[in-house]
Amino acid sequence: MSVTWTITQKQRLSELDAGEAADQVFSDTNERNRAFQKIEQAQVAKNKEQLQVLKDTTRRPLICEVESRLVKRLTEAGFVQVVTPVLLSRGMLSRMTITPDHPLNKQVFWVEQDRCLRPMLAPNLYHLLRDLVRLWGKPVRIFEVGPCFRKESEGAYHLNEFTMLNLVEVDDLEGRQEERLQELAALAMDAAGIKDYKLINNVCHVYGDTVDVMAGDLELGSGAWGPHRLDEQWGIVDPWVGIGFGLERLVVTLKGHQNIRRAGRSLSYLDGARLNI
Repeated sequence: MSVTWTITQKQRLSELDAGEAADQVFSDTNERNRAFQKIEQAQVAKNKEQLQVLKDTTRRPLICEVESRLVKRLTEAGFVQVVTPVLLSRGMLSRMTITPDHPLNKQVFWVEQDRCLRPMLAPNLYHLLRDLVRLWGKPVRIFEVGPCFRKESEGAYHLNEFTMLNLVEVDDLEGRQEERLQELAALAMDAAGIKDYKLINNVCHVYGDTVDVMAGDLELGSGAWGPHRLDEQWGIVDPWVGIGFGLERLVVTLKGHQNIRRAGRSLSYLDGARLNI
């Protein structure tokens, strides 16, 4: 009779980023337990080595380094970094069509009756664009990096709290919005250090038609463009393009992690290394 890992062993293998061993089958429990001990010891040593490299050499988690690379490249390309509130009003969310009957409404963390933790950066950027087009004229190129929150913790690649980078450009882009999106995706991927990616046309609940940035089966980012049906709500009349990336997903792709929790804000992991070892 063959045996597989216990639930506890599977959990531990996942914590130590050894999930590729999850499908192993053994002839008996003794063989299984010896194999588990061997894998655990090897992964513990690997995690300790990663922590030592962080202490002695890199001194910054990769997610911070990726953010710095992206900020540097975008500002060099003429984008201006902005910082906006984490708390979002119900009205701002409604202007993105996220009303009580919208599928995304169930994922929102409400902190008061009319305020929530922002599930996306787009509403605040939309709000800024109207004033900045008036004050600066075209083109307007802005971006923000910051935390977002959604009730979507199920699955290996979802987090309740995650870090988004969202950039948007307003300019005379009529007829070449998708081409410009491809250019901006290439700029961001090059800055992050990701070479193997593809662009796929898709549809989402908020923007409708999108262009998604994919690494294998993992969505790293998603872009949209206007004129768009949402624009009137924000007083935007010019063509624009925008694209957002999940920084934790960029780190997962760079490091080959099998669980996004290793890449995010955590008290259990530090720069992808498990602390309970």
